Formats: sequence, C-alpha cells, structure tokens
Amino acid sequence: MALRARSQRRGIPLRAVLPNAITALALCSGLTGVRFAIAEDWERAVLMIMLAAALDGIDGQIARMMHGESKFGAELDSLSDAISFGVAPALILYLWSLMVVPRLGWIIALLFAVFCALRLARFNSQIDSEQPRKLAGYLTGIPAPAGAALAMLPLYVWLWSGEELARSPWIVTPWVAFVGLLMVSSLATYSWKSLRLRRNVRFEALVGLAILLAALVTAPWQTLTVVSVAYLVTLPFSVRAYRRSGRVASG
Repeated sequence: MALRARSQRRGIPLRAVLPNAITALALCSGLTGVRFAIAEDWERAVLMIMLAAALDGIDGQIARMMHGESKFGAELDSLSDAISFGVAPALILYLWSLMVVPRLGWIIALLFAVFCALRLARFNSQIDSEQPRKLAGYLTGIPAPAGAALAMLPLYVWLWSGEELARSPWIVTPWVAFVGLLMVSSLATYSWKSLRLRRNVRFEALVGLAILLAALVTAPWQTLTVVSVAYLVTLPFSVRAYRRSGRVASG
C-alpha cells in the first residue's frame, strides 16, 4: 500500500506522457483539417491530415524508445486514428465534393468513417492474439493513414490541375467507397515497419528519401498523387508476395 501511495504521488512519468501528447496533437491536427475545410481552405485541410499522419507515425516509435508503451496510449491512438483518418477526411471530402449529391454523398462519407473505425477495431481485437500476417511482415487491409491519403487522391489532382472533373461527385463517390472497402478488406498489404534495408542500399535509400522530401516541399500535390498511385500499384504485389511466403512456409 505504501509503495502504491508513493507511486501515485509521483504521478505519470514523462516517458508515458510525451507519446500520448503527440497522439493528442495528431487528433487536433485532424480536426483542424475539418476547420480549414469549412473555410474552403482545401490546401491547409489536406496538410493537416498529412501532419496527423506524420505524428501518428512517430508517436509509437517515441513510446518504444522511451519505454512508455501503455494500454491507455494504444486506446488513445486508435481513437485519434478514427477521428483523424476516418471522420476528418470524410467531412473534408463531403464539403469539397460529396455535398453536391447530399444524400448519397453523406452515406458514402459515413461509410468511410465507419469502415475506418471497423478496421481499427479489428486491429485492436487481434493485438493479443497470434497474427500470422503480422509475423510475416504484412497487414490485413490498408492502414487508416494510408486510407485517408488515398481517399483524398481526387483532391490532390484537383489542387495541381484545376480540373473540375476530379471534383465530380460521380468520380469521388465510388472512389471513396472503394478506398473504404480496401481498409476493411482481407488483402495482405505491406507493413512498412517490417521493412529492412540492406546495408549496401542504405545510402541510396537516404538519397531517395531526400528527393521525396524535396518534391513534397516544391510540388506537394503532384508528389502526393504519384505516391498514392505508387502505393496502389504495390497492392497486387503484396498479395502475391504473401501467398508465396505461405506456400514456402507450408513447403
């Protein structure tokens, strides 16, 4: 009892607070994207979602580095993802395009947000169980940040081309529904956390990363378009690679 009382007086250690603060900041970034969308500031709306994705990518790394992992942090991360990569992109796309067909557009926006939540719920329910795909370096369905980024592909195209066809709800509606289905699908997709670079290509990888960052700064919308299309292209390869790995293991 005395040890418990002393630990409560000391409070929560900084190593547990910092990762959760970054997760909360990601949530705030996603919601701020909605605020910019209401003001029809589409560029900043997209940038806020991208910032949320970047913060989501580092909060877990920082938690592991500082030994600050916790069940609370995992739950907060899922709630943040549901809002930043499900609700916020759905509202941004609705305000940008889907509200032209309000009934159908709202249904699609709702489905995207719900599918994102379902994907995260499935992921959380499997954390404590053995996951053959995760052990093999794969995910089930596309992750929530990738889903948010892919869903906004027509918006990227519109921002750099000005082509109103990209804003058509008859294009955006099926596209958003398709990306939502990818999130809840059973497709085996690459897990970037499991990728390991060979020593002889690390320098080339750094050069490629520098080029990508430079492209994002100078031509963000064109670069996001290319990256989104490139990610889509990897999906058939990830499915085939996982099937091959299963055949090799069984053989």
